[in-house]
Amino acid sequence: MIDRSNALAVFEKLYGPGDVRLFFAPGRVNLIGEHIDYNGGFVFPAALELGNYVFVRVRDDDVVNLAADDLPGTLVSCRLGQLETKRGREWGAYQFGVLDEISKLGIELRGMDMLFSSTLPFGAGLSSSASIEVVTAFAALEIAGAKLSMTEIALLAQRAENNFVGVNCGIMDQFACANGKEGCGMLLDCAAVRCEQIPLNLSGYTIVVGNTNKKRGLADSKYNERRAECEKGLERIRTKRPELKNLCQLTEEDLPEYEELIGDETVFRRVSHVVSENARVIESVLLLRKGDIEGFGKLLNASHLSLRDLYEVTGRELDAMTECARAFPGCVGSRMTGAGFGGCTVSIVENSAVDGFIKAVSAEYESKTGLRGDLYPSNAAGGPKEIF
Repeated sequence: MIDRSNALAVFEKLYGPGDVRLFFAPGRVNLIGEHIDYNGGFVFPAALELGNYVFVRVRDDDVVNLAADDLPGTLVSCRLGQLETKRGREWGAYQFGVLDEISKLGIELRGMDMLFSSTLPFGAGLSSSASIEVVTAFAALEIAGAKLSMTEIALLAQRAENNFVGVNCGIMDQFACANGKEGCGMLLDCAAVRCEQIPLNLSGYTIVVGNTNKKRGLADSKYNERRAECEKGLERIRTKRPELKNLCQLTEEDLPEYEELIGDETVFRRVSHVVSENARVIESVLLLRKGDIEGFGKLLNASHLSLRDLYEVTGRELDAMTECARAFPGCVGSRMTGAGFGGCTVSIVENSAVDGFIKAVSAEYESKTGLRGDLYPSNAAGGPKEIF
């Protein structure tokens, strides 16, 4: 939880005294189903108790001011009629892009003073940007007295990131931040944008997120490269299966038939990961419905190995942290989560072992990599809300 009194003091120093409202949207961890959303398959994220807060005061004019309490001296402003001028990747573009998308719906927004405060590690693969987008949309709509469904909020946030910021992301991150439900994971069909809330049945176990603190320097370029490789594989398979819309319509049994047709060993490995990972997501839900947490953990381990060996997006730090985690008694499974090449892991750990797990994995990880790892226990949480 943020230090509200300190954040309010920062707000008043920036904007002066007066009534303030506080809103929150969670980050997300993808439990399983990595690099699947842009391939039309199923993913299984959960919202976190960690997230982004925004303090908001309504203004009498059409100016929107943005600041963050962890970025001293950063204050950006824009009139609502001039949002297009903020297009790009500078700080504030995510928020202004969301406001631009809301305006395009014909909703009349109000000027606002906004201060953002976060408990999410930025750039760690926990959807800090999607969380910012969702909390901005939720707060702006509440203040405007307008209502959209959480799915509509997720879709407009994705449009903002695609069209305003220029990041070609899928729908998973925004959807998961907007649609969290306490104690549940979200089985999201990325092709149909349809979700089923699945009780995690983690009685006796805790989700532990591990931040490698390795900057994800390769993530953007490799993301685009992997996406292109998947598109190449799909294009070649379509010469035989023209009706195929995405790779996740294939089954693992189909794969041997298309290896020669794909004709590129690297591309075939990428396709193999996508198809097998999609199958693991479906199997995960079946195991959780039966309360088979150990079986679920084994699928997390298999997912990481596939991401390491077939998709090649893990790297030394993620591999080290998952190895440290899996070696600890009481951890039933661990994998990388997010785009890869740094960022975070997700582990399922027995409740009684969590404190020892955090201490031991942190020490062993630092010994192996020279980096300090931060580990956060978290329950699956709800979606956006107004706090006061």
